[in-house]
Amino acid sequence: MSISMLNPCLSGPNPSLPAFTSHRIQLKRTVWLCSASQSHVAVVNVPVLDGKVPERSEIRLGLPSKGRMASDTLDLLKDCQLSVKQVNPRQYVAQIPQLANMEVWFQRPKDIVRKLVSGDLDLGIVGLDTVSEYGQGDEDLILVHDALEYGDCHLSLAIPKYGIFENVNSLNELAQMPQWTAKKPLRVATGFTYLGPKFMKENGLKYVTFSTADGALEAAPAMGIADAILDLVSSGTTLRENNLKEIEGGVVLKSQAVLVASRKSLIQRKGALDTTHEILERLEAHLRAVGQFTVTANMRGSSAEEVAERVLSQPSLSGLQGPTVSPVFCKRDGKVTSDYYAIVICVPKKALYKSVQQLRAIGGSGVLISPLTYIFDEETPRWRELLSKLGL
Repeated sequence: MSISMLNPCLSGPNPSLPAFTSHRIQLKRTVWLCSASQSHVAVVNVPVLDGKVPERSEIRLGLPSKGRMASDTLDLLKDCQLSVKQVNPRQYVAQIPQLANMEVWFQRPKDIVRKLVSGDLDLGIVGLDTVSEYGQGDEDLILVHDALEYGDCHLSLAIPKYGIFENVNSLNELAQMPQWTAKKPLRVATGFTYLGPKFMKENGLKYVTFSTADGALEAAPAMGIADAILDLVSSGTTLRENNLKEIEGGVVLKSQAVLVASRKSLIQRKGALDTTHEILERLEAHLRAVGQFTVTANMRGSSAEEVAERVLSQPSLSGLQGPTVSPVFCKRDGKVTSDYYAIVICVPKKALYKSVQQLRAIGGSGVLISPLTYIFDEETPRWRELLSKLGL
């Protein structure tokens, strides 16, 4: 079945994608209404003020309401000292006490993107795949942070390992198969009805039809419903267990959790930009500190410069910008002296033991190690990038 067959509201020609049977729903200015008993489309104009955000005093943040993405998002915010307080788990609205005038709304990821576009939300955390699929290139959507380091996956085309696809290992080989004609196109099962046709068109596949399938898409080729699937892949285990394979050039996009905002809200809504700045600073400081440790050791030396020279001679002891070297004062024979110096460096977890060995080798002792919670830069680069995108 094509997408137009699955939903009569989407029937009819689409001039922007003439070779495909999937359709894009424009969300900016109209609402499409359809009932199961009607085959026509009723278009209702929604009064949206051009260039202006809806009036309200609260700043609204949309968060995923269910699943792994939801729990990981709450964990990240908690690690940034931005715990979400929800009076009743059945309620869809909550607060972050550390952020004044902030409302948190729990929504389906695709609804978060749609409500950012409509102006009902100001900020949201979702996967990049969701932003790309349901945002459909809307210029009002702006990525504030594009790598929150969870929810990693990629949207990829997969085909069977058997039959006519046994020796097909690339998108180019798939496109050149003589089986695909106007009467018998390549059938792709997917939930990505915007990114799928766009990707195929950009890569020169002329004869393709898209369909949706109930349940797991991986079963569609074996059931004869589709020739291929376009779906999110994490480890690839499910594909392998269903005799499917990814192909070279078949990755549509790589995705992870991102912080996205409405451009108009950041510019026009009072307090929105300042709140976004604080959220971004907290996120950046926490994410930069993940996997980093502070290493402190004492070392005998004639001067701070001499000690620093010894430390910098070791490749794993340079830290973020160099070691901090300071005198350690003690009282001997009634006089204050500083025979020892304290060295403080920041070391990634993977280099931790090697760094301790190198410190010992140059005379370090009393080595103390503690995990880092935050690393605040003088100014986060992503903040400068955001201001540039906003023209500020």
